[in-house]
Amino acid sequence: MTEVTIDVEGLGRRYGRRWALSNVSFHVPPATVMMVTGRNGAGKSTLFRVLATAIRPDRGRASIGGFDVSTQREDVRRMTAILSHATYLYESLTARENLNVVADHLGISRGGVTESLEQVALGARADDPVSTFSAGMRKRLSFARVLLQKPRVVLLDEPYGALDPAGFDLVDQVILDLKRRGTTILMATHQWERSAKIADMSLELEGGSVVRQESLR
Repeated sequence: MTEVTIDVEGLGRRYGRRWALSNVSFHVPPATVMMVTGRNGAGKSTLFRVLATAIRPDRGRASIGGFDVSTQREDVRRMTAILSHATYLYESLTARENLNVVADHLGISRGGVTESLEQVALGARADDPVSTFSAGMRKRLSFARVLLQKPRVVLLDEPYGALDPAGFDLVDQVILDLKRRGTTILMATHQWERSAKIADMSLELEGGSVVRQESLR
C-alpha cells in the first residue's frame, strides 16, 4: 500500500468577512494519529470539511495522498472516510441494511458488513432498525460504516461524542487497529487527556489559526 500523508500549507477558509481558517499549515506522516484540539469555533470542523472535499479553501492548498482536495476531489474521496457530528443513517433500515447501502453505493463487497458490525459490538443488533438505537449505538454504527470502507485516511470529528465509558474504550481500540493497518488518522476532539494517550501528534487551533503543534511520542 502506498504511503498516504496529509499535507496542508497556508490554508484559509472564510464565511463572509470572517476567516474560519487562517494560514493553517501542518504535515501528518503515514500511519500517524494526529489529534486536533481547540475551543468551539476554533476551526476544527471547517478544517475537516475542507479535507473531506465538502467545501473548498479560499487560500492555500491541502492534499491527501498527493491528491489536491480542490482539483482532485474524487481521488481524495476514494481513499478518505469521515465520521462527523451528524450520523446520516437511515432510521427505517436495520444496521446491516444501512451498511449494505454504503457498500452498494461505493461499489464494494457486502462481505465486510458483518465484520464491521462485530468490531463495534453491534453484531447482536445487526438486524434491528436504527430507529430503536440509542445515540451511542448510532455513533458505533457510524464507526462501522467507516471501517467498512477500509480507508487509507480517516477524519474523526469528535469520535467520543454520545458514547459511554465502554464506547470510549472501543473507539480507542478501533483507532489503534486502524493505525496498525497503516491508516493515517486526523481526530478533532475535546477529550484532550484521553486522546493524548493514543495520538502521535497534536495540533491546537484558536480563532482559525495554529497556536501549537507538537509530537507526543
